Amino acid sequence: MIAPHNIYIHVPFCASKCNYCAFFSRACAAPDWDAYADGIIREIKHWAEILGRINVPTVFFGGGTPSLMPVGIFQKIMNALCSAFNLDSRCEITLESNPGTIDATKLDEFIQSGVTRISIGVQSFDDEKLKFLGRRHNAATARKFLDLAMARGVRVSADFIYGLPGEDVRDVVQLCRDINSIGLQHCSLYELSIEPSTPFATMNLQMPTNDEMANMYNAISDNLNIHRYEVSNYATSGNECLHNLYIWDGAPYIGIGRGAAGRVLIDGAWYEQLGAGARFEKISNEARAVERVITGMRTIRGVALDTDTKKVINMDYVNSHPDLLRCTSDNRISATRDGMLILDDVICDMIKEAPNAA
Repeated sequence: MIAPHNIYIHVPFCASKCNYCAFFSRACAAPDWDAYADGIIREIKHWAEILGRINVPTVFFGGGTPSLMPVGIFQKIMNALCSAFNLDSRCEITLESNPGTIDATKLDEFIQSGVTRISIGVQSFDDEKLKFLGRRHNAATARKFLDLAMARGVRVSADFIYGLPGEDVRDVVQLCRDINSIGLQHCSLYELSIEPSTPFATMNLQMPTNDEMANMYNAISDNLNIHRYEVSNYATSGNECLHNLYIWDGAPYIGIGRGAAGRVLIDGAWYEQLGAGARFEKISNEARAVERVITGMRTIRGVALDTDTKKVINMDYVNSHPDLLRCTSDNRISATRDGMLILDDVICDMIKEAPNAA
């Protein structure tokens, strides 16, 4: 029997590209939504032929800007998913959205069509910072949409970016106070990173120092009313994003749409997947275990110690660095507060070198 698989569906269209964005997406004033849906449905049928009628705990529509999608297209895709797979009775269905791309009527229609969770790309409550980031909405529009979504009774999350040029701890503290005043039960706060091939990469931006960034990072957990459960994600108990939790913990998932990747599990063997046919290659249990360590260590819960992960983790390093790592009572390894600040380095040091490494 094939294990349950979570599903990620990529919607690559945006009204415009933001200055920091390196995701696979493109600005398109009038996408051919019917052609897009036909392509997604072909991929759904492709995976149904390979995996059969699997159970699906979560579906995540990411982008791009999925809220630009006509509700009829969303319904068409959802109907195809329900025809091909068994969506859990309490399946979490997330729709990423941007303020200004969806009104009350369209939001209600999305919810009536199955959406149980709305993730809103707010990024800032400061109009000048929104302009700098290349966002199309202003702070008032963002707050109005947050109020609209939260009044609907669905789970609501919002994304924010901190660490912009000229920002310091005071800016982060104010952002946390604004989030607290709204009463969000989930939010994501991402440190601004300058990615190649983005408009920001062509500018000589004077970014905060590593120490300043670390102080801002710590200020979030000191001032936000909801707890950190992953490096950049915060939620009250029970409001965590289930889709991401499953992926970080190493559960199998399918990526559907151009640029979407997955990790598929068939008869105990793992496969690296890109789209419906761009890539489908078997990967070793050791390689998959390393991936699970990398993603699991991003969470406060940490990575589970099992037969495969024990083979790739250097326990001597773990045991000799109690300031950075801890072993938990439920047989997991997680990072301490100090460990989270240098997590990339910690993960590199705790993973054993491959036998054939130079």
